[in-house]
Amino acid sequence: MTTLLLTRHGETDWNAQHRWQGQSDPPLNERGREQARALAAELDGFDVVYASDLARARETAEIVAQGREVRVDERLRERRFGRWEGLTRDEIGNRFADELARWRSGDGPGAADAEPFDAFAARVGAFLQDVVSRHPDETVLIVAHGGTIRAIHAEAAGLDYVRDHRSIPSVANCSVSRYALRDGKFARLD
Repeated sequence: MTTLLLTRHGETDWNAQHRWQGQSDPPLNERGREQARALAAELDGFDVVYASDLARARETAEIVAQGREVRVDERLRERRFGRWEGLTRDEIGNRFADELARWRSGDGPGAADAEPFDAFAARVGAFLQDVVSRHPDETVLIVAHGGTIRAIHAEAAGLDYVRDHRSIPSVANCSVSRYALRDGKFARLD
């Protein structure tokens, strides 16, 4: 049985300022490092660590791994939000009101140049398939981003991420979700 421990990176200044990060690469702030250290003290018993290649996830993973190898995989990156990255919701509303209105109504990916939901879900799904085939009967720690973890939640719950992404709850910094692969399907353990 493969077990997945999914955790979101620690806080960044952009998180604290409610800015859309996407594939932009702001580092952890001191609070984010404290969150990662607290998580390291809480977590043990994992066999392998994977992280997004973005600095905030990679640094969180390195802190939690406490000297163990961290395998970096760009498929774990957050969804690309295009020209919305770095902006707050108010700034997006002021600059891109039509895009924001369409996104709020469930029509489209947000910014005109954002990564499509189906491409994002396929990227994360391909990572999942690879990791479970490489690590049967192991516990795998995955340090990624809120959207990435929500895509994995959708996969585990049998949801269509493209259709249902709005109904999947947000993920707090350095929170952990546990899943086990049983009979070819993920089951939530917590």
